Amino acid sequence: MPVAGVPASCGKRDLYTEGGYFQEHPTWHLEDSPWKAQQILRMLERHPIPLGTVCEAGCGAGGVLRALHDNLAAEVSFVGFDISPQALALAEERNTDRLRFELRDVLAEAVSETFDLMLVIDVIEHVEDYFGFLRALRTRARHTIFHIPLDLSAQSVLRRTKLLAGRRQLGHIHNFTKDIALEALHDVGYQVVDCFYTPSAVGGRASSWKSRLAEIPREVLFRLNEDFAARSLGGFSLLVLAK
Repeated sequence: MPVAGVPASCGKRDLYTEGGYFQEHPTWHLEDSPWKAQQILRMLERHPIPLGTVCEAGCGAGGVLRALHDNLAAEVSFVGFDISPQALALAEERNTDRLRFELRDVLAEAVSETFDLMLVIDVIEHVEDYFGFLRALRTRARHTIFHIPLDLSAQSVLRRTKLLAGRRQLGHIHNFTKDIALEALHDVGYQVVDCFYTPSAVGGRASSWKSRLAEIPREVLFRLNEDFAARSLGGFSLLVLAK
């Protein structure tokens, strides 16, 4: 998922603003939105938060926000920010009277709103100064939900090309483990309320027979020891609720 709605210090910003990323990923990963929304709803079921306003920093094509709009209470309003004109053109198809999208940086001085819930879904791995980004973002919402790919694992380190592919094809300029991600949030002042793995590489989401075959040991090991599965074989992300 590309970075969007982030400050000018982000890595390769022009890749997202000038259409390069859109050429490589014309759906802007919209097909993954229902699954990501399901993970967010799962967290909100575990921790019911009074919601009036929800914002997404880096909304992309708007699929996650629209899925939440269709599943949360009718009094909740939503706004998505993105720096990519191409992404916003896709997102505008999902506008409603309670859901709007804006082509702007969520941290711009012109954005003075604060929100009950901020969503930062597959974003910080793209941001050059992600510590500065997180510090600035922390004051904009009472609660924040992060989704962070855990690209670092024993397998990905041994398979050097896997990490390079994530960098070159997806723009992941930072790589995380669960511990590194949580420590980074703690360092900038977030209090982690809850977190859980989202097994993006298991549960029938694989796109090829090779990937489906690789699901088997991951799924078995994940059932036995979630942390060890994530550290050794990879293929997981982390969903975090913080305040």
